[in-house]
Amino acid sequence: MALGFSGNKAAKRKLQQSEDGPPLKLNIQPLSSSERKTSKERYGPSKRGADTDSSAKLTFNASREGRPLIKTSSLFKNNPEIPEIHRSSVKQLQEKVFTSDSFEALDLHPHLVSTLSSLFQITSMTRVQKVTIPTLLSGSDALVQSQTGSGKTLSYGVPLVQSLQGLSPKIQRSHGPYALILVPTRELALQSFETIQKLLKPFMWIVPGVLMGGEKKKSEKARIRKGINILISTPGRLVDHIKTTKNIHFGRVQWLILDEADRILDLGFEKDITAILNALNAECEVRQNVLLSATLSQAVVRLADISLKDPVNVSVTEEVPVVSPRQQGDQRPTDTPGPDSYAIPENLQQHVVVVPSKLRLVLLATFVHGKTLYEKKLKMIVFFPSCELVEFHHMLFKNVLNMGPKAESPETSPVAARRLNLLRLHGNMDQKERTDVFLEFSQCRNGILLCTDVAARGLDLPHVTWIVQYSAPTSPAEYIHRIGRTARIGCPGSSLLLLTPSETEYVQSLADHKISVSELKMEDLLDCLMKDDRFRVKRSGSKKPPGAGEQELRQRATVLQSKFEEYVHSSEETLLQAKTALQSFIRSYATYHKSLKHIFHVRLLHLGHVAKSFGLRDAPQNLVRPRPGAKKRGHRQERPDLPKKQTNKQRLAAIMRSEYSSGLSPGGPKKPKRPKKSQSQKGT
Repeated sequence: MALGFSGNKAAKRKLQQSEDGPPLKLNIQPLSSSERKTSKERYGPSKRGADTDSSAKLTFNASREGRPLIKTSSLFKNNPEIPEIHRSSVKQLQEKVFTSDSFEALDLHPHLVSTLSSLFQITSMTRVQKVTIPTLLSGSDALVQSQTGSGKTLSYGVPLVQSLQGLSPKIQRSHGPYALILVPTRELALQSFETIQKLLKPFMWIVPGVLMGGEKKKSEKARIRKGINILISTPGRLVDHIKTTKNIHFGRVQWLILDEADRILDLGFEKDITAILNALNAECEVRQNVLLSATLSQAVVRLADISLKDPVNVSVTEEVPVVSPRQQGDQRPTDTPGPDSYAIPENLQQHVVVVPSKLRLVLLATFVHGKTLYEKKLKMIVFFPSCELVEFHHMLFKNVLNMGPKAESPETSPVAARRLNLLRLHGNMDQKERTDVFLEFSQCRNGILLCTDVAARGLDLPHVTWIVQYSAPTSPAEYIHRIGRTARIGCPGSSLLLLTPSETEYVQSLADHKISVSELKMEDLLDCLMKDDRFRVKRSGSKKPPGAGEQELRQRATVLQSKFEEYVHSSEETLLQAKTALQSFIRSYATYHKSLKHIFHVRLLHLGHVAKSFGLRDAPQNLVRPRPGAKKRGHRQERPDLPKKQTNKQRLAAIMRSEYSSGLSPGGPKKPKRPKKSQSQKGT
């Protein structure tokens, strides 16, 4: 900010007086037009970014210490109006999870029933288990479609263990695989392995095993050599072993189970599945096949046609009929989002909040921090569209939200002294670190997991109370899988979706699939800042001006935003990480389906406001970091051999000379001078 003084002598007198007297109180008044003109001549024009909305404006009040007390930022200025959400009224499809039927009603081994009661604390079956288990015990292939968190793992695990323990002669470890279970992600492979391992506790002669990327292939080959009877694997790693491991064989395989089949195909494992099916068909033609999925798409139905033989279709939602793949003909679902309906858990409450781009970071941090402070048992999962966003927000929340006053301070309440148990999970992490994070979050009572969609499918993370989505998922099916991490097996849960004003039409897209969400107001979520004195703005007077409640809320939000910006700009490393996360977020807009491009398009983003949500103060055009040694754009290297560009006056003068000159001047036309030869050139 440029300061204008009326005269140098007066300024010197004031400075001399301030050296001997009491400290000077700084009171900056707005400049007059003449003073502003003098200031520009003396200091030059002020340097500001192209996005004037993203630069903070500070107002300094008189204080004894001479420092700013109240910060008024543009965080709440020039934001688009929040529109009303218009959506058609829909009847939400809800699936009741449990039934009154118990496992004892089935013809199961007594030890298996007692294991379900003692280790899983389960006595009654869910609706999908009630239909699926008898179907699989009869020996039929099955295509199972049910909501997430309905107990699909036990739906195939119980009949699998029941059939293998009754084989005669008994299974030997050296026999190799009798069952093959394919899952899309490493975390789901670990979870399925633990579930099968618990079911096999009374039947110790049956050995389960898991193969997945990130582990040492040498140790996996050693386990395959010793023998694995129930093999759980990700498709890519199993294909790798089929090509390179000689000891793996499938001559005794009786079960093939494809869990989360839609996610397997979404991740691009279609060729791997084909290679696995070819390897199985070459050694064993007779087996029982099971395909489980929460959603049906054209790719899933095509896979069912290839892998299943006369399957029984299991669907526990009566309002969504499932047609047999061999009978449906032209009625197959398409990959494009259509009027398909999805069932959700009965105890799940879904919410949406519309927030301007500039306030997205503050709102997310306030919501996460507030729930941590004022809820005794909180397990929250926050979904981000990319790995870079997970790393950036994990770094930011860990260093800013956990940097509050110490608990020993007398002014600090015990609530404000609580710390966030922040964890992160994404595909770029090492396998050991991913496994440790998965186990830690599964076993902890309170925690916040920042993750990508790697944790959106199939994972049974117990007692998750909140699901927060930083941005809208790419499809309604992905939305169902994300919110399915909570309200599992009859437990209560809630979800929150963050949308910008230009994205509110996405709510209608959810309504078209019979997904109903209730709106929460941004001001109600930000109100949590009023309970934390760390974000309080100190005032010189004790009286509050009229309308101070709303003004104080905005000032506290500004204080929190300022803390984020100060940390982001504290080092080159944090600044680069923020820029990388911003670029990754902008690139994530290209992943939306073409039917949603009218809602999610890069041209609809205000890049200056989006940069604000990453703690950046620079204009968007300054976000790209130049490569070392790269030339600046628009910089033209001067060439001495080229004639310099003439101005308009020089060009006009040359035309006048050529027009009136006769060309018969005494020396004739001037020839260009030849360069003089040097002494060495003369000698040659």
